[in-house]
This record gives sequence, C-alpha cells and structure tokens, in this order.
Amino acid sequence: MDAAGVKEAIEAGIPGATAEVSTPRNPDHAAEDPHYAAVVVAEAFEGHTLVDQHRMVYDALGEAMTREIHAIELKTYTPDEQRS
Repeated sequence: MDAAGVKEAIEAGIPGATAEVSTPRNPDHAAEDPHYAAVVVAEAFEGHTLVDQHRMVYDALGEAMTREIHAIELKTYTPDEQRS
C-alpha cells in the first residue's frame, strides 16, 4: 500500500474525512519499511477522545495496519479544531 492507498482507505472508512498522507522517511526504503504520516480531519471525531480518533483511523486501515503498514504517525482533528 502506498500513500495514496492509505489516503483512500482512511477517507473511505471514515465518512466525510479528508486525509493528507506523506512518507516522512526516505521514500527509496518505503517498500521494505513503510512509514507514513497522516493528518486526518473529520466531523466523525467530534466528541471522541484522541485515542478513539486514532482507533477510528486504524479501523479504517484494517488489516493493512498489521500487514502492509509498519508505522503511521497520526494527527487527527475535527473541522473546528483545524480552523483554530
């Protein structure tokens, strides 16, 4: 799974979410050690703790989190938090 696939999975798994996904490590090594960073904004995060928000992202990524993604750095926001 590449960064575009991570973005698609997050946006498909969390209704109304927008995600920006990057590979903060050397992209030449992404295939053998896939690390990603994602900023996810979703109204669905409203009223949820940070842990719950991250869990929602992990759930959206499903089995890719254990098979294709080595690590992901997450920043999650509600639309109101992002505007602040």
